[in-house]
Amino acid sequence: MPLHPMPLLGDTGHREMVAWLTEIAGRLRKPSAILVISAHWEESVPTITSGSSPSLIYDYFGFPPESYDIKYPCSGEPVLAGQVHKVLEKAGISARLDELRGFDHGLFVPLKLMYPQADIPCAQLSLVNSLDVTTHLAIGRALQVLDYENLLVMGSGFSFHNMRALFSPKTPDIQAANEAFEDWLKETCTSAGMEEPKRAERLVHWDRAPYSRFCHPREEHLLPLHVCYGLAGKPCDPHISARILGKKSGIVYWGSESLADLSTKVPS
Repeated sequence: MPLHPMPLLGDTGHREMVAWLTEIAGRLRKPSAILVISAHWEESVPTITSGSSPSLIYDYFGFPPESYDIKYPCSGEPVLAGQVHKVLEKAGISARLDELRGFDHGLFVPLKLMYPQADIPCAQLSLVNSLDVTTHLAIGRALQVLDYENLLVMGSGFSFHNMRALFSPKTPDIQAANEAFEDWLKETCTSAGMEEPKRAERLVHWDRAPYSRFCHPREEHLLPLHVCYGLAGKPCDPHISARILGKKSGIVYWGSESLADLSTKVPS
């Protein structure tokens, strides 16, 4: 998923990701609302934006002036926010509504690519700053009982997030570490023969995977995946590989609409 505003500025290192997100959006039925779990927001308890007209938070620095003029004027979705809060509390997970917080780039960068008309109401859900994996799996499981028709839930993170390595010259050792972890993550998310307790155990102990802490010195960019898996509770449908800044990364999808052929289709 996106690295700051670069995908919106025509950066060639994000070309594959941009193509895939556009392709995926074109295949999906247009959602009634979107709930985004962003790697760029952490709170002591899961917190949900509940304002009706959230502003944008340009939570990055050092980019060209135009990156601070990006607009994505979608509305908020207070009803959805209230439902998310209710199901979390019912599951025994203390949660909070935030009427004032805006949308960070974990929401507006991918959605500007996928749904540029900005005509779908959105809410954003924070991570918990303990970064505890089981907490985020439990948040996902709690969301299973959400009763909101045609809702798209999106985990906005990145399957490779070693910032120093991202901007370093491509070397065989970095490439080997990147690909070993991606292969492990793909197997974990896609294997139809893996029983769900085993899949959950692997995700709980993701830091035992090959080169896990090299690829994720801090796990906040991986945890949106845990929330989404907790919600889905099954192997993903397609797994899509994309090169982002020369590093192998993955996009996974769970849903009622089949996108299985996307895993072998190369976007134009």
